Amino acid sequence: MAAAIRVKLVKSSIGYNQRQKDTLQALGLKRMHQTVVQEDNPAIRGMIAKVAHLVEVENVNSGSSEPQQATKPS
Repeated sequence: MAAAIRVKLVKSSIGYNQRQKDTLQALGLKRMHQTVVQEDNPAIRGMIAKVAHLVEVENVNSGSSEPQQATKPS
């Protein structure tokens, strides 16, 4: 799988226009604090840009399912 990003809905779409609600639905987000993993491509990045005020985004390691730990320089 190519690079992936994790998208989490952190703010309600209530009070925002229908196009933003439809964008969230297209990303696979239906309820608050739901997290989805999407392929990192320009189309997904464009959708995220339209609802950036409602979501949090982080990169996902495609090599392993465990998060990487930071190492201290010696």
